[in-house]
Amino acid sequence: MSLFQELKRRNVVRVAAAYVVLGWFIAQVAEFAFENFGAPAWALKSLVIVLLLGLPLVMFFAWAFELTPDGVKREKDVDRSQSITYQTGRKLDRAIIGILLIAVAWFAWDKFLSTPAANPGTLTAAAETVASPKEPDGRLDKSVAVLPFVAMSSGPDDEYFADGLTEEILNSLAQLPELLVTARTSAFSFKGQDIPVQEIAAALGVKHIVEGSVRRSGDRLRVTAQLIRAGDGFHLWSNNYDSESADTIAVQENIAEQIAKALDVVLDENKREAMRLAGLRDVEAFTIYQKAVEIYESAHGQNNIVPELKRANEMFEQVIERVPTFTTVYLDHSDLFVHLLTDDAEGYRDSDVTDEDIATAYTAAVADYEAAVRYARTDEVRLMTELDLAYISGNWRNLGRKLSTTLETPGCFNANWTPMIASAYGYSGEFLTYSREVLKCDPRRSLSWFNSARAAHRSGQIDEALRLARDGIAIAPGTWLGTELARSLVSDNQFDEARDAVGRYIDNPDIALLFEVLIAIKTGDRAGFDRMMTEFPSPLSENRLFAVILAAWSGDRDEANRVAALIDKNPFGSISLTNVTTWCGCGAPFDLKATPNFAAKLEASDLAWPPPAAMTFPDKGW
Repeated sequence: MSLFQELKRRNVVRVAAAYVVLGWFIAQVAEFAFENFGAPAWALKSLVIVLLLGLPLVMFFAWAFELTPDGVKREKDVDRSQSITYQTGRKLDRAIIGILLIAVAWFAWDKFLSTPAANPGTLTAAAETVASPKEPDGRLDKSVAVLPFVAMSSGPDDEYFADGLTEEILNSLAQLPELLVTARTSAFSFKGQDIPVQEIAAALGVKHIVEGSVRRSGDRLRVTAQLIRAGDGFHLWSNNYDSESADTIAVQENIAEQIAKALDVVLDENKREAMRLAGLRDVEAFTIYQKAVEIYESAHGQNNIVPELKRANEMFEQVIERVPTFTTVYLDHSDLFVHLLTDDAEGYRDSDVTDEDIATAYTAAVADYEAAVRYARTDEVRLMTELDLAYISGNWRNLGRKLSTTLETPGCFNANWTPMIASAYGYSGEFLTYSREVLKCDPRRSLSWFNSARAAHRSGQIDEALRLARDGIAIAPGTWLGTELARSLVSDNQFDEARDAVGRYIDNPDIALLFEVLIAIKTGDRAGFDRMMTEFPSPLSENRLFAVILAAWSGDRDEANRVAALIDKNPFGSISLTNVTTWCGCGAPFDLKATPNFAAKLEASDLAWPPPAAMTFPDKGW
């Protein structure tokens, strides 16, 4: 008898098949359960490893032992004439078929019925939830903003040191769920301004202000800090610290703890540990980090962004070397690589970008996000960073479900890609609910207002989008927020007002011309559109992202498909095609048959296609 025949006689093949099918089913159920209960990523990986290791053990057991009417016996002790392996095999066949049917039913339910992908009903329900009055946030009574501490000495790094000390205190307080702590962007927007604390508190929507000063002289350090109740200017707590610079971390920790106590937060050892682990806890590192952030933020206001991001990354890498467990620095560090990849997919490069830069960018970006997930210190940061990692790495399975789960987690974290995914694939209503919470923490960040206004627009709430855009511009003006105001005005057929918004708030001439083209298309001014297309400037005219958008807006389906196919060939093309979908706002800007790589990712995901359209276009017939 051949080995294969003997394996069949002893039911080893059937047992292996039953185990594989059952193991697959267990893994699918576990993935669903782990995602909904917020289990860490390693839990599912560990289960899969255990299941794989179990296969050879099960096969060995089936080979060496046999089930008989008298129980399990060693195979060599069973009289072949009395063997019931044939009957056992029939039972195994029925078991395999039964498990397969259950697995197919599970797959069908998971793929087609359980998906929370946005549809008109879901969007309407989400919009109604967002529009309804919200219960008062109990944290507002314990809300606080930590203003940048004033550097009273003039050493070359003293201001960065003071900013770093401020951010360490802010990060520590933000770990306490009882407190609503204003984010760095908004708190630091008042740096260097002589404004009464009552006005600052009103602008930030908080009831308490922390302010202070730092003076360094050699190794000597003097820190003054006070907690002020904004309503009447009463000092709830204040203290002066005279110490060595080496004691800075202890000073920072004491300040944060005393502020928490003054706000009636009961601190146990777990909360103290969370506060201690929140920041960098390294004086040199947080000084370098402040320098890097200054360059990083300045770079995003420039056309030639890559060289400045490279400068910032040199400093971020010094921070990583000193404090490898700080999540935020990895997200900052990844931005350079994402810009390199999206620029390459969209068909242009800065002159100083090399082939080696492009070749290593994807691996570097994924490594940064993996590190950020590994060192995330809250569920909110971990979930959003895991979502972003899945998105940029191309692992889109259940991306919509993961997005919904993430948006249900309250907090103030500004993820990089979550707003884009939500806007592109019909989750804007859910994101708008989340973004309102972010605005409580970060009301002076223009991008927060932009994300909220865009979410309102994409969920069909044009009046709310206009309100958010106008309110945001009054508080935190910015080009991207100006684009959403202009876009919402176009959607509302307020074309003269849209032209005025373009002139007032969009300082990039290329983007301004793009909106002039949009207005021409929406008003049916074909002659004006043709004229502006001949004037379209470089490099915007060479950017594949805008080329697809313009072709879709104007109804040129073949051109939209042609350029989208070029983007799709790039390893990072699916990310850029999502950007196209978001910025077009026109439903499907291209046909999936033109973008097979992108289509494969969508097929593996639970994202809706075609996505909802934010506005219609007279010449776009698909």
